[in-house]
Amino acid sequence: MLNLFSLRGLPWSGADGQEKVQLTAAELESLRSELADIEEREAHLKAELEHIDEILRSARLSGYLYIRSRWTALPGEPAPIDDIDVDDWLPRFVVLHGQCIFFYLCSTDLSPQDSTLLSDVVEVGPLPNFIREDEGTQYSFYILTRQGLRYECSHVSEVQVDTWLSALRTDCKLGSDVEVPNGS
Repeated sequence: MLNLFSLRGLPWSGADGQEKVQLTAAELESLRSELADIEEREAHLKAELEHIDEILRSARLSGYLYIRSRWTALPGEPAPIDDIDVDDWLPRFVVLHGQCIFFYLCSTDLSPQDSTLLSDVVEVGPLPNFIREDEGTQYSFYILTRQGLRYECSHVSEVQVDTWLSALRTDCKLGSDVEVPNGS
């Protein structure tokens, strides 16, 4: 608001130590219009923020996970190469809300980058632990969809990974899968 009255080009005049701005009717109407636009934008952003806040409050689970995605091989294709040494894990803010898993670039984004319906999830299970430079042991799990997309997720906290696995198995109505050894 203060910047509105210190805009260059507005004529200032001083009388008896008081500074006044002289505006034409057109300039005054322009400022009123700008103020109305700013108030409308503020109300819109506030509504979006309240919407995100409500989603996060009612979300079953949310938090940052390292994510990478892989497609399963189609019939007749060779098996995927072993890419255990490829470090293409990206941090994503993941939200389990209602019947969907949302993947956001960061927790302040208004729109998810990707999403998956829980009804499309056919398998959830642990992956072997691995060591990541500067971060230590990463505990990991995967989410496989009926379309063949496999999300691999990891976190430094074993408790966090176990919580995600338990919640996904419950919400997707999947039984406990065969445990993969968690050794490095």
